[in-house]
Amino acid sequence: MRDSEDSRIHLLLRYFTKGSFMSLILAGRFDTFEKAERARQRLLDTGVTQEDLSIVYVSPQGQHSRTPIGGDSMSDEGAKSAHKGAWKGVAAGALVGGAVGVAIFLGFKTPWVTVFIGIGLGAYIGSLAGAMSHTRKSKQGTVNPMETAEHARHSGVLLAVHVSEESVASATSVLQAGGAMDIERASGQWQQGAWADFDPTKAPLPV
Repeated sequence: MRDSEDSRIHLLLRYFTKGSFMSLILAGRFDTFEKAERARQRLLDTGVTQEDLSIVYVSPQGQHSRTPIGGDSMSDEGAKSAHKGAWKGVAAGALVGGAVGVAIFLGFKTPWVTVFIGIGLGAYIGSLAGAMSHTRKSKQGTVNPMETAEHARHSGVLLAVHVSEESVASATSVLQAGGAMDIERASGQWQQGAWADFDPTKAPLPV
């Protein structure tokens, strides 16, 4: 009877403190759901509860739908300054096109509309050239993806385990034995049997 009461009290404490404190979480990445499920079963066999286990699929970078339009960010890093280049190109192109139009108008006695056509064409070509120029500069200034590849989160099936400091070693061993390609350690919110604040765009901290 006493053990039953202690168990209920323990469950109540876990329920009301859930989300109030940061939890210790281990997560192993597998290449198939079958391997992740087998590792999950082994963890259950060692005494880990179902509530402390979660399996999710992590999409490749750029495909996490973190924005209303999809993807991980609202704009391409290399195209952030494209609009500035376009406006500069419009101004410069309009001046050059206008000058060419005036020269044709005076030299060949063409209709005066030639000047406006020259301005319009110059502005259009200038906007394209300016946008392309600034996009190229922005991409040259970004970090080389190859340099950060080893630190980025890879796609795959993630088996997350809510652990204590005492159970870290045993859970890590089970994940390794189950074929986890890499294992990370994190501090996060564990709520209702899931890693509630998991951010797929954040680089993992390897164990």
